Parts: sequence; C-alpha cells; structure tokens
Amino acid sequence: MADAKAAVVESDAEIEDGPEAAAEAGSASASPPFWKRLLAMPSRRTLIIGVAMAVIGGGGAYAYFHFFAGHREAKVENPAVKPVVFVDMPEVMVNLSTTGAERTQYLRIKIVLELPDQKMIEQIQPIMPRVMDAFQTYLRELRPSDLDGSAGLYRLKEELTRRINASISPSRISAVLFKEIVVQ
Repeated sequence: MADAKAAVVESDAEIEDGPEAAAEAGSASASPPFWKRLLAMPSRRTLIIGVAMAVIGGGGAYAYFHFFAGHREAKVENPAVKPVVFVDMPEVMVNLSTTGAERTQYLRIKIVLELPDQKMIEQIQPIMPRVMDAFQTYLRELRPSDLDGSAGLYRLKEELTRRINASISPSRISAVLFKEIVVQ
C-alpha cells in the first residue's frame, strides 16, 4: 500500500511540475518555494517578465497621457488678461517724528495706486480727501529709522495699502506703488 501511495505522489508531481519535481517529491529533501520553481522554467519566466513589462509600460503611458496631455492644451490657450489701471496721487510732504533731534526731517513721497479695473476710479475720486487724510496721519508718525532699507519700504507699502482699503471699503485696490521717496 505504501508503494501505491508513493507512486501516486510521484505521478501527481509529474503532472503538476514535471519530472524534476517528481524526483524531488520522492526524496527526503525539502522542495524550493513555489516562486523559485516558477521562475526556474524558462517559458514561465519569459511570460512573467513580459506581463510585468506590459503593466509597467501601460502605467507609464497612462501617466504620460493623463498628466501631461492637459498641460500641453493649457499652454496653447492664452487667457484674457484684464489691463490694470494706475491712478496718480498728489505728492505728499510731511515732517517725520524726530523726538530729541536737533533738526527736523521731511518725507516727500509720490504714490501711484494700482486698481483692478477702470470703474474703481469713479469709486475712489469722491473719497480722495479721506484717503489723503489716512496718508497724512500715518506718515507724520513715522521715524526716519522706519524707512531704512527695503524692509522698511515694504512695511510702508503694506500699511498704506491696508489704510486705503479700509478707507474705500468695500472696494479694494491691488497695490500701492512708489514713484519717488525722499527723506531730507
């Protein structure tokens, strides 16, 4: 009976894995893992490598067409850019806050407002005295050291933009631009 069972095991191994596996099944040594036996056969190895390459190549082609095709179309289209509008403000000259200094220093500044569209000019013109008052009161509190370097000018620009937007609310300007700044 033991011979019959061994013959069945050998014949089953021959059907599934070929004669080499049947010889290994009959021996006392352990058989290698399934994936090693699968890769040991040249025809199956070629098939597995081919399928893996097809999956990788298909994924790469999908990614290329899916992610980069939209960028090509976006570059062709030119979105319509609305022209910005610039409004010159009157020149402002104020004395700076100099406590304990021997001589008074002055700030002369020419400003241009950048507006998002032409309609904003009609909204700003009636309240221009309020805007100039906001400029005057803020600029008179500045010390000469507040205007040192590009960081000082950047803070000045941001603060003037904030004050103008508060004065003309709910409308908003895009930016405050400096034409000239002189500290004497």
